Amino acid sequence: MSTPRVLIYLLRRDLRLKDNPVFYEISKLHQQSQHAFTHLIPLYVFPAQQVEVSGFIASESERSPFPEARSQSGSFWRCGPHRAKFLAESVWDLKMSLEGIESGLEIRVGMVGQVIKEMLDAYKQGQIQGDVVSVWMTSEEGVEEQREERDVRKEVENAGKEFKLWTDEKYYIDDRDVPFRRPHDLPDVFTTYRKMVEPLRDAPRRTLLAPSKLPPLPSTIPPQPAPFAIPKSLDEITHCLTKPLESNLGLSHAPKWPTNAKSAHPFHGGESTGHDRIRHLVKSGHMTSYKDTRNGMLGLDFSTKLSAWLALGCVTARQTHEYLTAFEDGTSDLGKGVHGYGKGENKGTAAVRFELLWRDYMRLCTRKFGPRLFRIEGFRNDASYPWKYPQKDKDVQQKVTRFLEGTTGTGLIDASMRELFLTGYTSNRARQNVASFLAKHLGIDWRIGAEWYESLLCDYDLSSNWGNWQYTAGVGNDPRGEARVFNPVKQAFDYDPQGEYVKNWVEELRGLDDPQVVFQAWKIPQEKQKEVRLEGVEWVENPLKKIDFHVGRNAGRGGGRGNGKGGKGGGARGGRGGGGGGGFYGRTRGDRMRGQGRMGKMDKAEANGVI
Repeated sequence: MSTPRVLIYLLRRDLRLKDNPVFYEISKLHQQSQHAFTHLIPLYVFPAQQVEVSGFIASESERSPFPEARSQSGSFWRCGPHRAKFLAESVWDLKMSLEGIESGLEIRVGMVGQVIKEMLDAYKQGQIQGDVVSVWMTSEEGVEEQREERDVRKEVENAGKEFKLWTDEKYYIDDRDVPFRRPHDLPDVFTTYRKMVEPLRDAPRRTLLAPSKLPPLPSTIPPQPAPFAIPKSLDEITHCLTKPLESNLGLSHAPKWPTNAKSAHPFHGGESTGHDRIRHLVKSGHMTSYKDTRNGMLGLDFSTKLSAWLALGCVTARQTHEYLTAFEDGTSDLGKGVHGYGKGENKGTAAVRFELLWRDYMRLCTRKFGPRLFRIEGFRNDASYPWKYPQKDKDVQQKVTRFLEGTTGTGLIDASMRELFLTGYTSNRARQNVASFLAKHLGIDWRIGAEWYESLLCDYDLSSNWGNWQYTAGVGNDPRGEARVFNPVKQAFDYDPQGEYVKNWVEELRGLDDPQVVFQAWKIPQEKQKEVRLEGVEWVENPLKKIDFHVGRNAGRGGGRGNGKGGKGGGARGGRGGGGGGGFYGRTRGDRMRGQGRMGKMDKAEANGVI
């Protein structure tokens, strides 16, 4: 019997069979009479620097060889419970799909380069029969991700094997069609880039078919090294990922689930559920109505909420585009009878494409600016702002704690922070306001918010999350930069006029009818405070920021309703929606400030009643 020749395909955020150029090529080569490999190991590694893996330790007497996977500024778990669950489901869904075509998925934990080295050594030393001939993986833009690529390349080439790095094709416009070659040539303004690639409907390449057959797994595969063990079920893997995480994530007064509140993101991860979601949006008409509903905050379908699947590569932007095109051209029965079917691109489907391009653009910004994505000075390299740091000031630390717990005293901010903690999701509109509140109203290190979003958002996407926190903090690539400030009270009146969203998540305010006091609890009259049992509550009596706003009094001072050039989104190193959910952008018109100099602008804005 001949020695198995093994190809290892290392997956990261390309968790799909359909429209996957690596699986497509492997399948095509396998159908040829002669090929360089006889067996395939699809491999996924939960990376120890980004995901806490101590829950996979087999024995309580053992300890993890890796430091805890915590963030740098806030020391938060980098992958919290909601994202861990969605990630586990996505990995498991791919495993089931591969087993359905007589292949499989090997799951490991550790540092990616080390895992590859251990597998190569096991084959080289004869522990396992076979010979690894090549390792393939898909390229990514993040600093850590590129370090993984260098580590894997080093181990593979040191072993004398072939290493191949594939282009990431989950985005809207293929890298081969981007109208420049040097990252430095990316325009610093999105609109300029958009005009370079329009018309958007003609921009994507065609999708690739799913393989019907792949090379088999080798009969024996190197096991997960101690002290870790890989469970045999999705429930067990999810348990291992969430076991080390405290239920309150370190908060002394963590939000509690409000009576009758429902998550706007009750979805499960995986390629199959991602396609189910797209089909639902098309046939229900919500793709068509997207532009009119995208600024909503309650419910399942006001935005696409595709961002979590897009972030992990469970579905691709060009697959979404093909669903839209088939609906617009009337070439599929999906959506037949829905308004707009067969009548070409409409404002809703065009807006979805616009948002998909935003994801592309933020990823290209990461390529251009590299480590500056995570620096407080941002893409602009702006060191002029006197940021406040919780590590250096107890008062600031207390403010950050109240911000995270959703007890700032500003209704829209508190509702969003509680929703995020409890569900792993909050709307684009809320995200914009939250980021602006922390960075511009409180002047606190914006990276604290970006790290908290990284931990909690189901739809976390590195480029969208960090790029958009920069954007809203005024140090990113927003042309208006520091001059864009969201007034969370005005925004609440605009987008939650009856206070339904705020009262849904801040249950203590449900006994109030007047939106003015729902959004600004410090305005509740003393007698009413007693009646609704809010007397003496700190966040009612001492909000972190008194943002005095009255309907009518401030008319004309703030920005418009927010439907200008803007998009919507939701992530922050997080993911913004593939046309609507997750990954905030601040593209819509925020509330303008006036004045000179950054702190001067804040002071003047407050004096003028704009903020």
